[in-house]
Amino acid sequence: MSISVVILAAGKGSRMKSTTPKVLHEISGKAMLFHAIDAAQKISDDITIVLYHQASRIQESVEKDYKNINFHIQDVEQFPGTGGAMRDITTKYEKTLILNGDMPLITQNSLLALTSGDADINMSVIKLDNPSGYGRVIIKNEKVQEIVEEKDCNKIQKETKTVNAGIYCVDSTLLNRYIPMIDNHNAQKEYYLTDIVKMAVDEDLMVTPIFVEEEEFKGVNSKLDLAKAEEIMQNRIKEELMMAGVIMRLPDTIYIDCRAKFKGECIVENGVTILGESYLENAHIKSHSVIEDAKVINSDVGPMGRLRPLADIRDTHIGNFVEIKKSTLTGVKAGHLAYIGDSTIGEGSNIGAGVITCNYDGKNKYKTVIGKNVFVGSDTQLVAPVTIEDDVIIAAGTTLTKNVKQGSLAISRPPLKIMAEFFYRFFGKSR
Repeated sequence: MSISVVILAAGKGSRMKSTTPKVLHEISGKAMLFHAIDAAQKISDDITIVLYHQASRIQESVEKDYKNINFHIQDVEQFPGTGGAMRDITTKYEKTLILNGDMPLITQNSLLALTSGDADINMSVIKLDNPSGYGRVIIKNEKVQEIVEEKDCNKIQKETKTVNAGIYCVDSTLLNRYIPMIDNHNAQKEYYLTDIVKMAVDEDLMVTPIFVEEEEFKGVNSKLDLAKAEEIMQNRIKEELMMAGVIMRLPDTIYIDCRAKFKGECIVENGVTILGESYLENAHIKSHSVIEDAKVINSDVGPMGRLRPLADIRDTHIGNFVEIKKSTLTGVKAGHLAYIGDSTIGEGSNIGAGVITCNYDGKNKYKTVIGKNVFVGSDTQLVAPVTIEDDVIIAAGTTLTKNVKQGSLAISRPPLKIMAEFFYRFFGKSR
């Protein structure tokens, strides 16, 4: 059965206390709205996002990563509220699933459950041990009878533990008939989507409760909610990776972006952060290292190594306090305390402690090319642009400003001067 999806993302999100639109706040490397879009795309090719607050900014962000998404701007001035958000929306298929853009934890399985069956309306409900503060969903004979706001509940209704989770799958023809009928005769003067449930019940139509997990339907309305949602998302990501064969040491201390990919035998030690679209294959990332939009293949990094965007490390050892940026290293050893940027380094080369590529002159970035079997001594500065051919030794302490031919030694050191008895002349004999 074909399903249309509408994602509500028009709210101001004032409780986030941020100039960034609520639905663009990131969870595990991706805007929370994008998590909802990803889930929707697994069941539908007809997706509409309802916008209002900072609409152009949100639409621009979505269109950078997604195609064939429809956008609708809510007329908030005349029709505020969730019911107002659905006005004048045309969907393609016979059923319409209505999601919220601030529910990033929802999964494909839950969406499939919500879209199953032949009910006129499927309504998500959660059973809570403590439903205080929520409107109650009254269910009889496995059918929803009504939604009662807590302040309107009688004593028996208050004992009801089922509450509205805010997601609906509605027959599209029915939805198109009901939406114009919703009024704003309430304390908030808003148009509430929940009114369609009462309309359907009054017509003796089938409104089916679909019980869902509270975790998946958590709305993110504050920075605290954001942190809690990210913790849940991180647990999901890491559990899936470990089930697929990735070894993690103290996984609660590890952060992994949802876009990162792993292949083969990988080990991720405690305190590691993996960001962006990083790719790890047969990689060992040691404690407290940071990998950002980088490739690590048949290599180890750290402890406390840092790979910045466009680092491509293959068959290479990267040691502690080594930073790599926009560089390709193949079969290289860089054991400790080095910075390598905008570089290509060939097989068998060794980068000593304290080596840096001076790749930036304050205006432009320049490239360093190092061939095969090159030994770069400690405390060397490679002033780009510079090319070092194969089988070269760069002596410790060298500042290299010229290209070096194959088989050469490059050395730049001032003559060593030793002044006898200087210590005593300076400090005196009695020291």
